[in-house]
Amino acid sequence: MSTVLKNSDGSFRIFSKGASEIVLKKCFKILSADGEPKVFRPRDRDDIVKTVIEPMASEGLRTICLAFRDFPAGEPEPEWDNENDIVTGLTCIAVVGIEDPVRPEVPDAIKKCQRAGITVRMVTGDNINTARAIALKCGILNPGEDFLCLEGKDFNRRIRNEKGEIEQERIDKIWPKLRVLARSSPTDKHTLVKGIIDSTVFDQRQVVAVTGDGTNDGPALKKADVGFAMGIAGTDVAKEASDIILTDDNFTSIVKAVMWGRNVYDSISKFLQFQLTVNVVAVIVAFTGACITQDSPLKAVQMLWVNLIMDTFASLALATEPPTEALLLRKPYGRNKPLISRTMMKNILGHAVYQLVVVFTLLFAGEKIFDIDSGRNAPLHAPPSEHYTIVFNTFVMMQLFNEINARKIHGERNVFEGIFNNAIFCTIVLGTFVVQVIIVQFGGKPFSCSKLSIEQWLWSVFLGMGTLLWGQLISTIPTSRLKFLKEAGHGTQKEEIPEEELAEDVEEIDHAERELRRGQILWFRGLNRIQTQIRVVNAFRSSLYEGLQKPETRSSIHNFMTHPEFRIEDSEPHIPLIDDTDAEDDAPTKRNSTPPPSPNKNNNAVDSGIHLTTDMNKSATSSSPGSPLHSLETSL
Repeated sequence: MSTVLKNSDGSFRIFSKGASEIVLKKCFKILSADGEPKVFRPRDRDDIVKTVIEPMASEGLRTICLAFRDFPAGEPEPEWDNENDIVTGLTCIAVVGIEDPVRPEVPDAIKKCQRAGITVRMVTGDNINTARAIALKCGILNPGEDFLCLEGKDFNRRIRNEKGEIEQERIDKIWPKLRVLARSSPTDKHTLVKGIIDSTVFDQRQVVAVTGDGTNDGPALKKADVGFAMGIAGTDVAKEASDIILTDDNFTSIVKAVMWGRNVYDSISKFLQFQLTVNVVAVIVAFTGACITQDSPLKAVQMLWVNLIMDTFASLALATEPPTEALLLRKPYGRNKPLISRTMMKNILGHAVYQLVVVFTLLFAGEKIFDIDSGRNAPLHAPPSEHYTIVFNTFVMMQLFNEINARKIHGERNVFEGIFNNAIFCTIVLGTFVVQVIIVQFGGKPFSCSKLSIEQWLWSVFLGMGTLLWGQLISTIPTSRLKFLKEAGHGTQKEEIPEEELAEDVEEIDHAERELRRGQILWFRGLNRIQTQIRVVNAFRSSLYEGLQKPETRSSIHNFMTHPEFRIEDSEPHIPLIDDTDAEDDAPTKRNSTPPPSPNKNNNAVDSGIHLTTDMNKSATSSSPGSPLHSLETSL
């Protein structure tokens, strides 16, 4: 940054500050200890870099060079907009080191991320020594690890081929070990994000989260799976491009976001585990009981109460669990991880077996166990029986205690851990128990219930508590040995997607690329319209309709720009539309042009999301020398 001051005698003085290595290259003098300027040679600059800048940077200080230049009063006023001529021939005042101390909570937050399977990478514009020192303080770099620290120019040199094109194979060799990218531009940040997302090094596609605060971070924030923008220091462009805004600009908030994301996922899985268990048991009991006894053991109103427990109350109880640090002790789920894992399937089937055995035992032998009248052969309008009331009450008690089991979905043994931290869960469980007592003791005929004795209540509660003991037994069975169990709720695999949808995906224009290439797209679109008109006129004049060949595909706009021999009469670019308003303008053009081919499905054709098709039939676009169309082609 430079500031110009006008002195009283009409002269000007410009003060400049910036990255020390860059500003020092523009200095030809330096102030001595007594304030007198002396000659500043390249050898002196190298000495300052080694003795001043690098030691400061290695301690985590950001080095800034301060310099000035005088413009005499007798000379005409310089053109201040011409920065290259103004910011040169400077006199160095000093090199200062600014410390941006790491917040005390950041190293611990980064350790939690690493423990949770999240790799933290630093992409910064600072000096590489400064970036490495800060990364060591934060815990991004640990001694003894195999990692890479690169500058932006080295990064670009490694990922580009001889033609200057980015190759995914080169990025795949770098990013797994890359931890610090210093002196990087916003384009480098976007390239790294896109390279990690498109990487096929691992079986599962990587999920990338990016933090940013500047306007130039917009493309990277939009390209990432999750974009974090700074609420205090962030610009409006960064906030618009992001998915989550950190209101306190603190890295620890990212850890909280990870905890909440995993907690929401686990809450859905807990509810599914509980609900499917109730569904399996209720459906089998109602159907089998009705087939054997000609009457469902669970009446309509009782089933409505069970559904209320199963849907509304269970979702509130299990989905309101607060996030805990234990969520960060496991690796992240994959993108195609099923909602119902094999462990959950084991719990669902295991508890369903226990509940079915208990319910059917009470249904067909309950009158003998409790020495009461059987409810199976009761007349149609007979009063509610104790037999079926015990079946209903025991069934509800088993669901109530199984709700506690459903709090753990990864095979944990202590299902009571943190139960009192969730007041809503405790309130719902106790409230459901109280309402069940009221229904059984005072529900009467509307609920098809008969009053139960204390002994019968204790047996119902005891059999319900048995689900807790049964859950411990199920936890001892290794899931790995239950090969017959299947997972459910997989994400859509690529081979399962219809070809039509894949074709649409190929044609999509990436948002970040679209912003970067919009000017080029508009230029080519105008070119395309002129060419179309030339082709139509020439086709009519020469009657060469049958000479038009099917267009071939040019892989991407990047490859298109690297072919200087490309000529207008050799091609017919078909540029994809950017927005709906352009679709209306392009309607006439589409009617007069050759339809584009089906999208190429290889990886190279999807690189930029922008596809050009070219027509190699020169005879259709040629015109006789001296004609107006020929002159127009030549001028273009």
